[in-house]
Amino acid sequence: MRYAESEPHGPDALLFSPWPESLFAYDQVWTRLAERAHVVAVDLPGFGHSERRDDLLSPRAMGQFVHRVADEFGLDQPHAVGPDIGTGALLFEAAERPGRLRSLVVGSGGVAAPIQLGSALHDWVFAPDVEPYRKADPRKTVAGALDTIEGYELPPDVREDYLSGYEGDRFVESMRYVRAYNTDLPVLRDLLPGVETPVQIFAGRDDLAVPPANAEYLRDRLPHNHLTMFDTGHFVWEEDADGFADLILDWWDGGAERV
Repeated sequence: MRYAESEPHGPDALLFSPWPESLFAYDQVWTRLAERAHVVAVDLPGFGHSERRDDLLSPRAMGQFVHRVADEFGLDQPHAVGPDIGTGALLFEAAERPGRLRSLVVGSGGVAAPIQLGSALHDWVFAPDVEPYRKADPRKTVAGALDTIEGYELPPDVREDYLSGYEGDRFVESMRYVRAYNTDLPVLRDLLPGVETPVQIFAGRDDLAVPPANAEYLRDRLPHNHLTMFDTGHFVWEEDADGFADLILDWWDGGAERV
């Protein structure tokens, strides 16, 4: 597991990296978050630069792994932030282990059942098999996704970290996670009304990969939530880093207690 940890002060917070990026997705917001909390950022197994475990590559299985990460770092009841693939995992954790997490900040992740995804991601989820994708250059595939980031140019070292994290078979194998949406998201749908953990939902209005309908789906089903829409595409945390940091800090500073 690859992780980064700030100095231990303030409330505890776990940050999980989006796909196909890494914990460097928090590069722009790290300093602000670390000034206010004890922050641990993690590349989940099979993503970024953490080793893969095939049995964890689904939202529900990864949710069961989240509390083990918290236990390993001695975090009693941390806030948790999980954009993109972290969304489903954290919601499963909150549903199946009430009280383990203090609050959630989630969004830009596929959660709706029936599935509502943009064309490319929809194709990855529903392709009869992944063998054709094994022939593609994973760096070009990831670069194509990164090239949709608007209004922010990734620093060369951060971009290379993302690209190198999915070389070889790592990208095609990481597709297992979203391909599990077909079985896991209907289960999550039935669990959402019982989630008592406060949830801050976010989405980019112009997200073509994971349409905002997924965020609205959560808003309509979670009992304690607040939805914030950003004037961005999919990569909210990259395209409006200041706004994303403000959202998280406001939530930690009392927003979670007001829903």
